[in-house]
Amino acid sequence: MPLERAKILSDKVTSLSHRNSKAKIRGAWRRSHNLLISFRYAAQGLSYGFASQRNLRIHLFIGVFVFALGIFLKLNFNQLAVLVLTVTAVLVLELLNTAIESVVDLAIGRRFHPLARIAKDCSAAAVLVASFSSLIIAFLLILPPLLT
Repeated sequence: MPLERAKILSDKVTSLSHRNSKAKIRGAWRRSHNLLISFRYAAQGLSYGFASQRNLRIHLFIGVFVFALGIFLKLNFNQLAVLVLTVTAVLVLELLNTAIESVVDLAIGRRFHPLARIAKDCSAAAVLVASFSSLIIAFLLILPPLLT
């Protein structure tokens, strides 16, 4: 079921990125020299990640909650900046994890390969480590004002 959903979302992203025949002729391997198109591609990647990755949505929801709590507790700008950086690091790693998993799946298909498992497990572990680190930082910044 998740693979079918990912295929449907992938088809939608592909159809959005090739609106005209000139884009199809240009091919996927050339860089876009149009800044707005580059931003659109990035937005499509973010949209795909948000639509297909439950953990990205969870991390985003928790990050927004923690940031709102920090504003409510009147944390200073430096503390809020640290919260934003840690949450952003987790979100970036989650998107990179999605990209790595997609590339590995593209390269090996439905076959099992121990190196593919290692690549996927290590990218997921990077997200896990960043998530725990972000959680500890959030507690260190938010807990003192909550206790007073």
